[in-house]
Amino acid sequence: MKKILAIDDNKDILLGISEICRLKNWTAYLAQGVNEALEVLSANDIDLILIDYHMPIISGLVGVEKIRKINPRVPIIVLTIDEQQSLADAFIDAGASDFALKPIKVPDLISRIRVHLKYSESTKEQTVKKREYVKGINESTLNIIENFIRSRSPGITLDEVSEGTGYAYQTVHRYLTYLIENGEMDMTYSSGKKGRPKAKYHFT
Repeated sequence: MKKILAIDDNKDILLGISEICRLKNWTAYLAQGVNEALEVLSANDIDLILIDYHMPIISGLVGVEKIRKINPRVPIIVLTIDEQQSLADAFIDAGASDFALKPIKVPDLISRIRVHLKYSESTKEQTVKKREYVKGINESTLNIIENFIRSRSPGITLDEVSEGTGYAYQTVHRYLTYLIENGEMDMTYSSGKKGRPKAKYHFT
């Protein structure tokens, strides 16, 4: 049974997430603040985290940073009413995996949770070869980019990865080139009706 940790100061939101988890046969761990959540995370093997942005004492952004120091791999989905790109960039830089806008749409949230649980499970089951990280390649950033690409349909463009993760075009290009050189990703070209053929990336 998958373990979902929900962090929100709103008891009604936590109750709703708890009911979603019950319906999908997931175990829900509920925390009304980041410090409480960190205790839960330290004592349990959590499969996915939902965290609110606007919380007193410690914000969701700082919460993501603290979580990443304990667990660099667990998927983190941010719940927020704020659609500002600058905020999305800040969360991605902090280590967030995805976003879900409030008010929560249950089908959308369930879909996002499933995608990230599936990806997380696949990475646990695979025997991943040891990587040699070269200069300019950060493991956390690489994981975020990989996580985003795996959560989308196969065959994604560099622009789509840049827009979806918030990283600059040049940064994404460097990381995708690294994955190709490492034998983990391929690049193919697809010709559209207009313009030049577009390069699309997919994992091998």
